[in-house]
Amino acid sequence: MLDASELVKRFGPVRALDGFDLVVSAGEVCGLVGHNGAGKTTFARIACGLDRPDSGRVLVAGAEAGGWAAQSRIGWAPQEPALYPTATARENLRLFGGLAGLRRARLRTEIAEVAAAMGLEGLLDRPVGHLSGGQQRRVQTATALLHRPPVLLLDEPTVGADPETRQALLAVVRARALEGAAVCYTTHYLPELIELDATLAVVSGGRVIARGTRQELLTGLPGRAVLTFDGPAPGGGGAEALVIASALPAEAAAEVLATLGPDARRLRGVDITQPTLDDLYRHIASGELDRAA
Repeated sequence: MLDASELVKRFGPVRALDGFDLVVSAGEVCGLVGHNGAGKTTFARIACGLDRPDSGRVLVAGAEAGGWAAQSRIGWAPQEPALYPTATARENLRLFGGLAGLRRARLRTEIAEVAAAMGLEGLLDRPVGHLSGGQQRRVQTATALLHRPPVLLLDEPTVGADPETRQALLAVVRARALEGAAVCYTTHYLPELIELDATLAVVSGGRVIARGTRQELLTGLPGRAVLTFDGPAPGGGGAEALVIASALPAEAAAEVLATLGPDARRLRGVDITQPTLDDLYRHIASGELDRAA
């Protein structure tokens, strides 16, 4: 449904994209994760036709990115709201809906439905410039959802949102994916990707360096076993806890326990932690995945 292949984009001496490949299938939510400057927003702008790649291509539901056919099949909520501040939320939705080809009764129906889903009913007739930052982001996301496109690009849509708004938005994203939309979802809030049961695409240096399910990408990352003692931990340099990093933390803890001898009497607790998305993100930030790739 969304197919990017060998994208290269330079801004002067900077290669913002350097062989970027990504395929998102119908009904899939793909979490796009990576540090700032990794190339995520540049990819989104190219997919939406706002920038042209130096080489490579993007297909949006079979249409070449940048053409009218592709633009009518994609919904994008950018990182920074791009709305008309003096117009009301309803007027903004009418404008964006009209640009997407919605007319009359269909436009009114879709505005009412997306407003209900995003909790915007009481805000529709207020100027966007008078709304809070979180409310503006809700309106911006609504413009992307309005015409029910087969491809959705949502760039950190919950920044500044309260917990209730965040849950409402995640529910809408899940519903659209169940309807068959391909969703590319950029976020730094990694628990959201768990709630969405998203696959992951890890971006670094302008390319996707790891792609798969959460379970696939976490395989091999170290978990932790923390052994807490009454007094200094043996071999812990004076600390009361002994921290063991291992791909098999439970087995590593068992091996250490077998060697404690008299120190076992001072053991107060054992905490086993399996690798999480936060661990994956820390590996991205430290460059370990990049070097492995």
